[in-house]
Amino acid sequence: MSRLDKIKRQILDLKKERRALLLVHNYQRPEIQDLADHLGDSLDLSRRAAQADEPVIVFCGVKFMAETAKILSPGKTVLLPRMNAGCPMAEMMDVESLLSLKRQHPEAVVVTYVNSTAAVKAVTDVCCTSANAVKVVQGVESDTVIFAPDRHLASWVQRFTGKRIIPWDGYCYVHNRFTPEEVHEARRAHPDAVVVVHPECPAEVVDLADEVLSTSGMVRFAAETAKKTIVLGTEEGILHRLKKENPDKQFFTLGPAKMCRGMKTTRIEDLHAALALMQHEILLPDEIIRKAGTALERMLRYV
Repeated sequence: MSRLDKIKRQILDLKKERRALLLVHNYQRPEIQDLADHLGDSLDLSRRAAQADEPVIVFCGVKFMAETAKILSPGKTVLLPRMNAGCPMAEMMDVESLLSLKRQHPEAVVVTYVNSTAAVKAVTDVCCTSANAVKVVQGVESDTVIFAPDRHLASWVQRFTGKRIIPWDGYCYVHNRFTPEEVHEARRAHPDAVVVVHPECPAEVVDLADEVLSTSGMVRFAAETAKKTIVLGTEEGILHRLKKENPDKQFFTLGPAKMCRGMKTTRIEDLHAALALMQHEILLPDEIIRKAGTALERMLRYV
């Protein structure tokens, strides 16, 4: 038995012993994806955490995702295998700056992407995902919306509403790297392919795509489309899942593969250590859980 197989077996044994649920994001390393009880995007995984019977949640993703799981299931132990698994876009926002912006626009409703810290969610009116951002903005009562932290997702949402959107000047450094030339090159290389990109991509890339979908939307699209070749403009980790679930189709990254450092920080050894030592527990003040929970619960009405 290889070293990797031994670690995998030990993780499965520890998971059973700890009565733990293993939640894994689509962008994680393949060997970690293969061990998941549930594999998906951040919101889907957090909802699974809240619905689970297991008292321990191990979240293989980045920190804001584990925080979201804790907010939605405060009575459970939530572990993050690497506490330095961060999201630069989430870290582009801070509470004081957001409160200052709210004071400048008192009539505005604050809609914050789930890719944000628990503290920011706690001063947010309603959260959103990339899948339901348009519905959320259309559904809030104000005609003025502060949308944070992703300026590209804000731009995408603006296409579907006449409301005034005040975007936060943040972005995902992974999706921000996709370029129009990569779309043109993909069409030359794969003329029969469908090009699918994430709404966190720049507008000039979105304009050239055939489909603009969240990661959960990409998973559904890949399973349902009659197209046999799909080019994806998102973090390369999702290709592992799509290839496993759709062996009759071909998947390519848009341009060179683009990786998220935060997502790839977690190694299988970290997952083993988290379970063995019950380490890196997510702890949040009750007030943050309560206020951020309100913003998340409002978001769930639009899912």
